[in-house]
Amino acid sequence: MRQRKPLVVANWKMNGNSDLVQQMSDALSMLKQPLPEILICPPVIFLTHFPKHQNYKLGAQNVSEQQSGAFTGEISADMLTAAGVTHAIIGHSERRSLYGELDGLISQKVKTAVDAGLTPILCIGETLQQREEEKTLEVLARQLDAVYAAQPYLLAHSVVSYEPIWAIGTGRTATPEQAQLVHQFIRQHLAQYDVDAADALRIIYGGSVTATNCQALFAEADIDGALIGGASLKVADFSAICEMAKDS
Repeated sequence: MRQRKPLVVANWKMNGNSDLVQQMSDALSMLKQPLPEILICPPVIFLTHFPKHQNYKLGAQNVSEQQSGAFTGEISADMLTAAGVTHAIIGHSERRSLYGELDGLISQKVKTAVDAGLTPILCIGETLQQREEEKTLEVLARQLDAVYAAQPYLLAHSVVSYEPIWAIGTGRTATPEQAQLVHQFIRQHLAQYDVDAADALRIIYGGSVTATNCQALFAEADIDGALIGGASLKVADFSAICEMAKDS
């Protein structure tokens, strides 16, 4: 029996409005316990629009590596904590590819988040070219080691999300068997730093997860939930995914 509580994360990206906030909150409040841990990561401007409810928590889509100062447009971990945030997505493929965030910066962000009491959701993943060149495990190991090799204590305070870049927003997804093999590798690789922390670590899958394919993914031993993009903007679909995750 899996001991790790499933985690379902809604990443709205730069989408949503006050109506979606209310509709999502209403729908999640109707779900019956027990539930997986549910996390909503809306654009930061909507964080304070959510009514407090026991069925879900709030997360941020990004966090600054800086604590305070003259950094126009940045939001600190302490500010997010004050807004009721418990988690922060760090290293999402869009931040890496569109905004040039490298492993060193991502490592700094993870440490800053943990030091402020936030749980980082560290995103890692390979491109289609890297997969076709059979470099998936090499790429993931590098991304993991950049964070945990010098700071292994961070592992006990983290969530890791495997998001194959070739499956994000494309409608393509790794098969449950493919995803399981990678999740198993991640757990085994991180065990070199802390066996107990690696065993307790929640590793979630992100990459065109839907209400149709999530159940098969959740059935795999090392897949502890999902980071969901497009389907998290559909209230009925996201609610269904949460219901299916609780039985995994």
